[in-house]
Order: sequence, then C-alpha cells, then structure tokens
Amino acid sequence: MEDTRDLAERTPRSERKRRDSFGMFDGYDSCSEESTSSSSSEDSEDEVVPSIPASLPIIKNNGQVYTYPDGKAGMATCEMCGMVGVRDAFYSKTKRFCSVSCSRSYSSNSKKASILARLQGKPPTKKAKVLQKQPLVAKLAAYAQYQASQQNQAKSKAVVPAESFDWGRYICSNNTVGAPVSCFKHAPMGTCWGDIEEGVRIEVPNSDTSLSTKVYWIAEIIKLAGFKALLRYEGFDNDTSKDFWCNLCIPEVHQVGWCASSGKPLVPPKSIQHKYSNWKVFLVKRLTGAKTLPPDFNTKVHENMQFPFKKLMRVEVVDKNYLCRTRVALVEQVIGGRLRLVYEESEDGSDDFWCHMQSPLIHNIGWSRSIGHRFKRSDFTKKFEGQMDAPPQLFPKVRDVDQSSDWFKDGMKLEAIDPLNLSAICVATVRKVLADGYLMIGIDGSEAVDGSDWFCYHGTSPSIFPVGFCEINNIELTPPRGYTKLPFKWFDYLRETGSRAAPVRLFNKEVPNHGFRQGMKLEAVDLMEPRLVCVATVTRIIHRLLRIHFDGWEDEYDQWVDCESPDLYPVGWCQLTGYQLQPPAAQSSREMPQSVPKQKKKAQQYKGQKKSECPVSSLLIGPIAPSPVPPVPPSPVSCVSVPSPESLLRMKEEPDEFTFSQGTSDQESNGSGSYYIKQEP
Repeated sequence: MEDTRDLAERTPRSERKRRDSFGMFDGYDSCSEESTSSSSSEDSEDEVVPSIPASLPIIKNNGQVYTYPDGKAGMATCEMCGMVGVRDAFYSKTKRFCSVSCSRSYSSNSKKASILARLQGKPPTKKAKVLQKQPLVAKLAAYAQYQASQQNQAKSKAVVPAESFDWGRYICSNNTVGAPVSCFKHAPMGTCWGDIEEGVRIEVPNSDTSLSTKVYWIAEIIKLAGFKALLRYEGFDNDTSKDFWCNLCIPEVHQVGWCASSGKPLVPPKSIQHKYSNWKVFLVKRLTGAKTLPPDFNTKVHENMQFPFKKLMRVEVVDKNYLCRTRVALVEQVIGGRLRLVYEESEDGSDDFWCHMQSPLIHNIGWSRSIGHRFKRSDFTKKFEGQMDAPPQLFPKVRDVDQSSDWFKDGMKLEAIDPLNLSAICVATVRKVLADGYLMIGIDGSEAVDGSDWFCYHGTSPSIFPVGFCEINNIELTPPRGYTKLPFKWFDYLRETGSRAAPVRLFNKEVPNHGFRQGMKLEAVDLMEPRLVCVATVTRIIHRLLRIHFDGWEDEYDQWVDCESPDLYPVGWCQLTGYQLQPPAAQSSREMPQSVPKQKKKAQQYKGQKKSECPVSSLLIGPIAPSPVPPVPPSPVSCVSVPSPESLLRMKEEPDEFTFSQGTSDQESNGSGSYYIKQEP
C-alpha cells in the first residue's frame, strides 16, 4: 500500500487530468487519485510535477505519458478494463477486478462484449468504486476516446425505456408484496396515504369496450403494491381474466361518484355487458357500505408533487472525489424530489451528482464553515440569471445534541457503514469532532494519510453503531485491511490499539415503526451509482437497518440502508415521477438487443414526462415559495363511504350501451369528511 501511495505521489498532474477526462472518478463512491495522496490540500489544487522514475514502463500516446507497475508479485491486472494495482485492494475474493462496476460488467456478458460497451460513449467505470487508483492502459483509453464520438446511436439504443418494466407481472409471477406507501415518509403521499386498502372502489377508464369515446367503470382494489394496485372491474366476481394494474396517483383514477358529478359515462365492460339485466340494482347492492377515495384525493396528489427546490439554487454538497469536503453545486433538475446537482466549476455541466432533496449529503450555503467541515473554495465567478442560495429552511434539521460534556471524542472506536462499500459494516474511528454534533469518521486500515477519505456522519446518524453491534445482530463485521488476527475480536483490537469504544449511550437507539417486512419489493437508488433507481427487495431487517438487494444481481452488491432513507421509494414511484427505472439484470438481458451488452450500469437518461391529460411536468414544477414557518403536516387520506349509490347511478339504457347519469345525492356528513348512506327501512 505504501508503494502504491508513493506511485500516486509521483504521478504527474497532467496524467491525472487525462484520466479524469475519461470520467473514471466521477461518482460519489469514487475517490480521485488526490484523495489517496498525502499532497492534497483543501485550499489549492496546484502540485509540483516530479519526473517519472526510469524503472517504470512508459507508454506515450498523443503527447500524454502513462506509467503503470510491471505486474510483479503483489500486483494484479483488472480483467475488465486492464487497470493495474495492488492485488489486496482489488474487488471480490478472486481479485480479478479493480471495482464493482468492472465485476458487474464482466459477469453480465462476455469480456469482448463488455469492452465494446466501454467504448460506447461513457465507460461503464465512470461511477466505479476505484479501490486503488492506477493509470489506465493508454491504448484502451485512447481508443475509447476515439470511439465515443462514433457510438452515440448505439449508446442511445442501450437505454431501457421507462415503461419497459411491468411491475404488476413481476409481483404476480413471484408472488411478492410491495412495501406500502406509508413506509416512505419522504415520497409523495407518504405522510397522507391513509387507509387506502384492498376492497376500496374507484372509477377508472374502461378498456374493455368497443366505443370510440373514453368511458369509465367501477373497479375494486384486489391487491396493493406501493402506488400500484391490482384492479378488477365490478361484475367479474372471481374472474381474473380482465384484472389489470394501475398507478392510483394518475389523473385518470377517481372516487366513485366522479363520473356522475362530471357528466362522464359509466359503461359496463363489453365482456360482461349482458351478465346482468339491471346494472343499477347490481351496483347499488355492491356499493352500499363500500369505501372509495376521498373527493380531494387528486388534489392531494398534485400538492404532494410540488417540490421547493428550484433550478439554479445553490447548495453545498459532498465532493464525490473527496468525501472529506464539500463543494458548491447548482440544482440543474428536479424529478420527484431527486436533484441533479452540477458542481459550480463544471463548464459543460457534466460534472454532476444525484441525491434526494432530503439527503444528509446536501446543506445550505455556509454550512461547512459553521461546523468546521472542510470545503473546497471556488474561483468560479460566473453568475446565472435566477441563481440564488437555497434557503436554509429547505434542508432537514438534525437533532440537537449536548457536546459540552459526555460526547464522542477523537480516537473512539465504533462500527460504521462504509460509504464506499455499502454492503459492509466496518471497524471505524472518530477522527475529528465537528460542531452541531457532526463527526468525521475513518475506516480503519484503509485511510489516506491526509484524511482525504474521511466522511461526515452526524452523531445521531443511523449509519454508525456501537462496538459489538454486528456480533449481537449476527452481521459480518469487516475488519481493518491487513489485520491478520482473525476472527476479529473487539476486546483484543482495543487493547492492541490502545483505544476505547465510544459509549453505547451516545448512539441513536430509536427504532420507528417503519412497516417494512422481509421480502417486500420497492424501488431503490443504487448508492454506488446514485443516478440509478433499481428494482429491489428488502432481504433483512435489523431494528431500523434494512438490507437492500438489487434484483438480478449477486448478494455482494447488496447495500445497508436506514429505514427512513430518502433513497428508497414505493413501487410505481418512477412511473409517477417520470424517472428511469432500472429493471432486474435478468430481464434487461432478455429484452435488450443481442448486440447491446447486458449491463446494469447504464447512464440514466431522462426521457421527459409521459403525456397524459394532466401533464406530470405541471405537477413537478409548480412554484412554492419557501416559508420560514414550518408547514402543517398533511392530514392522512381517509377513504369515505360511497355516497348513496342509488342516487348516483340513475341508469340510462340505450342499445348496446349502458350509462349512468347524475342524480340527486342523498347523503349527510359526519363532520370528518366521511359520508353515511341513508338506509331505507
């Protein structure tokens, strides 16, 4: 490891720039070479360029000079990209690959096809977790640059369409359950989903008809999975032949009675049109005492799809190349509460970072200085029209703590989720105590000398744990790299290092009633490539800690996530917001053309909103002025009893068509928004 650091220190700056141009370190999980070099500085990027040792092989290409180790003992070459580095720092047990991305790319197809994919636009390793930074093989890099301009069409064909994944079929074929919307407090409708459940009736477009005009019929919710519901038209009883899945938050879904009040026709499905001679009597019988959506359901959905962050707002966000510091970035795009942030110094807008607006990785301007966090100063002076600092009240507040007496101290040991390898909980150390309860944490055995790979967690963060947490909960604890006394024992390690464990009382022991269950399906951000939202499953629950598995991928790519993480979403969230959903690897391999490499790590491309009667774009970009007064929490949606079915469903019968028109509603309110039908004696 020391030899590698020395090599990094001797590497010319021009070479590092060359590598950066290929996007090798363009991810939150990545650390640029400077992050492992003891010569980095928070104030300056200037470095002295030393001469290249003659003992190392040299490759010259287009005026650029590249060097790499000679493959001697202890070194390894990545079978995917050709990167050379210290063997112990390579990924997986076999040490065949330098990063997670290379391992996935190689395993998902043949080596030849995977390398071709690397030459189609941006290489798959753009977001790779580079465990040991070494120069790229120059010929491959030059060839990739040459091919990038010629592969735009092939790259666009590799993108999976937003609507290609059928959640309904996937859930039914696997007999699984989607996590309820109420589990996701940060998602639209997450705090006001209420008692929407199986058996609720709604009015939806009738697809089983030969009429040219748009007509509706009443359907019952048979099964719920996030925002999506399995529906069955009234009259089909136990016949499942016409069951269909529908997102309950789309504009075409309404409460029973909407057609009557809006003058829209209710027409029975063609398949069962002649099943009953009197549909009015049938519906009155079926709907009496049934529940439906409240009249303001669509209004609540619209309100929940408004987001306070706007384009060109300035924030401080973690530097994806130096986890130990923050940088200024501008909001470039807002989709469903997720922000595409472009670092202020990025001239072409390609140096970006994705996160949710409630992510602990973003803060208001001035946050770093206020707590003593490292910050990269910017000389960027160009201002855009409409640019403004995001108001502080838009950011989530952390819990107040008392640091005056009993609090974390430098050198205390703990266990922490490694932000560079989210499948692992590692032995860690408090390296620096900041203000307002924040801590700088380092992973034992893999830290840079200058602390450039430290990361910031709040003292109440659910991502840090007391010594012994993993052992108590039967979780594999990752020992320090190079530690040989295995199995790892905390008692021995504390004695050997002369350190002490952080007191258990300092950690967050609150476990909310989150509602997640093992086996539930959801849509989850792959935090190793945070622009991707993937089909995922909850495979394990430890108090408030969730083990998230990405369907179709090996368990080694799982990630530990908190139950209240803003990077988890209900089934149907991508469809509702217009975000690209990455399907399971097996499906993407079956459905994509044979000429396109089957890879999970495709750059997410936003195709725009799906056209509908009520454009989703109008829901996403509605202006909301931030207010210093905390907003009143939205009230939960309460399904209401169907208002007097008989009065709402006066039947008008015509040849080959049955419609129900509006009548006088005989109902009375109980004062809470629910309605009771007057029953005749």
